[in-house]
Amino acid sequence: MKAVSESTWTFQMIIFFMLIFACFLTLVLNYNKAYAIKNRTLSIIEKYEGVTYESLDIINGYMYEKGYKTTGKCQDGWFGAIDLEGNVEESKGSEQYYYCFKENTNNKNQIYYDIEVFYRFNLPVIGNIAMYRIAGTTKAFVGSSERIGR
Repeated sequence: MKAVSESTWTFQMIIFFMLIFACFLTLVLNYNKAYAIKNRTLSIIEKYEGVTYESLDIINGYMYEKGYKTTGKCQDGWFGAIDLEGNVEESKGSEQYYYCFKENTNNKNQIYYDIEVFYRFNLPVIGNIAMYRIAGTTKAFVGSSERIGR
């Protein structure tokens, strides 16, 4: 009887560590997706010298293509994407947005953008565990005259 209980305990430990590994793998893959979306968004904003309607179309198309559906709340004074159709507005405290951006100016009168995308850690059985913001900043540039929110 002792051998049966020991093998059951060992089997339970193997299952437990397999679940831990599956959770970790889920965490890493989803975080990688959000991180890649953030980096691509920064590159597009830099290429088009700001958040313009043209750059918004490209950003939203990329997020739609990658299946990005996570939303979160933006900070006050930031702009947020209401949907992936190109609609943005200045953030309101209670609204959910797909991503957030804010135009800033450095001491050389060049602009740069802070952006945030959201990452939600959820597991199939347990559900949503936590929501994280992944922030990034563009390099400074002169900026297009067609920028949104200036």
